This record gives sequence, C-alpha cells and structure tokens, in this order.
Amino acid sequence: MLEIKNLHANVGDKEILKGLTLTIETGKVHAIMGPNGSGKSTLSYVLAGREGYTVTAGSITYNGEDLLALKTEERAAKRIFLAMQYPVEIPGVTTMNFLKTALNAQRRARGESEYDAISILKLVRAKARVLQVNEEMLKRALNVGFSGGEKKRLEILQMSLFEPKLAVLDETDSGLDIDALKLVAEGVNALRSPERSMLVITHYQRLLDYIVPDRIHVLANGRMVAEGGKELAHELEATGYGDLGKVPA
Repeated sequence: MLEIKNLHANVGDKEILKGLTLTIETGKVHAIMGPNGSGKSTLSYVLAGREGYTVTAGSITYNGEDLLALKTEERAAKRIFLAMQYPVEIPGVTTMNFLKTALNAQRRARGESEYDAISILKLVRAKARVLQVNEEMLKRALNVGFSGGEKKRLEILQMSLFEPKLAVLDETDSGLDIDALKLVAEGVNALRSPERSMLVITHYQRLLDYIVPDRIHVLANGRMVAEGGKELAHELEATGYGDLGKVPA
C-alpha cells in the first residue's frame, strides 16, 4: 500500500525528516510514536501534500504510484485521508455543505456519479448518528465553536464518508477526555478493513489500548529508531523515550 524510502523533508530551511523509511501493507494499522519535534506531523503533512513541506530526497510509493508526483487534491481523490491534529475552522461554510462539496468533488475526480442533496443528507445523517454528531452540529459553520471532542468526531465522520484506502490520523487523541477518546476509537475501529490501511500518530500509549495497531514505530529526530508490537507502547509509557529520543542529527 505505502512504501517510504529514505525520505528527507524540509519546512522552510529546516530539515525535519532525515532519512525516514516505512512500509505499510494493505489492510494493516501502523502506529508512530515519538517525542515532540521528532517529525510525526511533518510526515502526515508530506503524505497529504500540504504546501510548505518540501521533499528534498527519497521516495513515496502509494499503490505502485509515485505519490510525490500527485497534487494534494489528486491524493485525496485517490483515497488518501488526513485527520488533522488541529482541524481548521471555516466560518461561513456549514458542516453539511462542506461534506457534500468535498465528497462530490472526490467522486467527480474519480469519474463517479455525484450525490444529490437528498441522498447525501441521508448518508451523512446515518453515519453521523454512530459518532454522536447531531443535526445542530451539521448546520453550524465547520468546526467553529466546536469542542475538541466534536472536532475529532467530525474528522472521523469525514473519514467514514470519504472511504479512504489510506487514512492518516495525526494525534487524533489530542485534547480528548476518556469518553470522547473511546467514541472516536470506536469510530476508527469500525472502519478497519482488509482493503484499508491506517497510520496512527500519537504521543501516548492510551490511544493504542483502543486502536490496537499491527506494528508500532518510534520516530526520533526525523528517522525511525525502533519498532515492535503493542508491548513497545507500554514500555515507552513506563520508561519514556530515553536514549531513543536522543538520536544524533
């Protein structure tokens, strides 16, 4: 599904990723942990094609295709989805209108028929109920005035609607209390599929108690420094990153 080789990437003049290598198989859930400033969010933005993040070396292959040759909107149309750590507020654009416009734009880019207003309303309402996204939230401006839990539930609702092949969750647990965390994790787990891969980025082991990954990687100073099973997350929670977080530049 995804193969990253010797990836180097800059933000401005500062190199953040310094030779990162990672492979994610189809249908697998991988998690990345690491200290602040290690490059976790930078990796997610590079995968999504965010402006301002420049790849200077290395390659990313997605389903056999050169991902770096694709524009941001082309990556979305090819079913790459990023759930952001800090979802953007868009005043003046209702949540429902955003969902309808974004979903139909992706379908149009893939040559699929667009949903009419009635069909998409039924689809959104059905999926929203599962995540406790109520009708009032759908009518409000996108993310404006939403709590942290509401924003993250809406991100998972988008993921459910867009049906990605590769879902990247950038610190989805950030700012969530335990009840919101459980609800979001249930939504993510419901979307696990043999055809869908996920990359879960987190600081803390607690999220991985609810979204159990097939493999855990530790990112420090722009490169992978360790990997293992779920026991690795418990070790890191108990001991911290220690020398793993002190990889030389």
